Amino acid sequence: MDFRYLGNSGLKISEITYGNWLTHGSQVENDVATQCVRAALEAGISTFDTADAYANGKAETVLGEALKGERRASLEIFTKVYWPTGPGGKNDTGLSRKHIMESIDASLERLQTDYVDLYQAHRFDTETPLEETMQAFADVVRQGKALYIGVSEWTAEQIREGVKLSKELGFSLISSQPQYSMLWRVIEDEVVPTCAELGLSQIVWSPMGQGVLSGKYLPGEAPPEGSRAADEKGGADMIKRFMNDDVLARVQKLKPLADEAGLTMPQLAIAWVLQNDNVAAALVGASRPEQVADNVLAAGVKLEADLMKKIDDALGDIVETDPAKTEATAPQKRVA
Repeated sequence: MDFRYLGNSGLKISEITYGNWLTHGSQVENDVATQCVRAALEAGISTFDTADAYANGKAETVLGEALKGERRASLEIFTKVYWPTGPGGKNDTGLSRKHIMESIDASLERLQTDYVDLYQAHRFDTETPLEETMQAFADVVRQGKALYIGVSEWTAEQIREGVKLSKELGFSLISSQPQYSMLWRVIEDEVVPTCAELGLSQIVWSPMGQGVLSGKYLPGEAPPEGSRAADEKGGADMIKRFMNDDVLARVQKLKPLADEAGLTMPQLAIAWVLQNDNVAAALVGASRPEQVADNVLAAGVKLEADLMKKIDDALGDIVETDPAKTEATAPQKRVA
């Protein structure tokens, strides 16, 4: 496993980071989820990412149980706050001081730890003054409940404003967690340059395009049984933007390129995002332990420039690059 600094901080994280978004507490039984976490540890992954909203707290609970007994100082545990939790009441969502201060305590209890290494704003809250949000994060850091603060799916302008306030309040934003893959490159024109300037790194989610870049979905055919595209608990909704024959046909053109590089298609997809200097880690989940062992082989892989160009040529105009998509796909108001 290779390790990279997160932003301009002194924190090193594993460049393959284990995430338990659509799996733990919902799609995967707890014992299998624990096996996946153990496989991640055995493969050299030390960084684990979750959120309070994943399976309404169950994902944090499963992760806390799976990591119990490990040396805490050898791990980097990340979680997030914004989306509705609990019964979804009027203050059970957003980035108000009330929700942040209550949520960090609940997350720590579920994770069975005294602190998280990174506490992230899961989305931008349009209904709470940014000053209130950043003051709450500053207090969470001062109380020792989180060591660092990050954001997820914020625009470049929002990140710039957040960084300004964080500096005034005596702490630093060090990371951004956006969707990023060969198919979804909306952060490249604005978010990445802004973060590079201000000292933030990307921790990217869905480097495999919700699984489409694995190559297992074929044009004109029904999705395989048990796959994310066949999952009605939420997976199918997330992947549907990529589930059209044009995209699937272009993705099949990547297979000979992966073979040329001596990689599986999932490994190629993960290695591709890690070529970006501003990316500190690729978030990878798993529903089976063997998937973890396969994915970590993307760590440390260098893709040559001619191969990167061949990938671009194969995908052509199906790639989404519009930076406006970050804001367009974000919630314009709180869900509750």
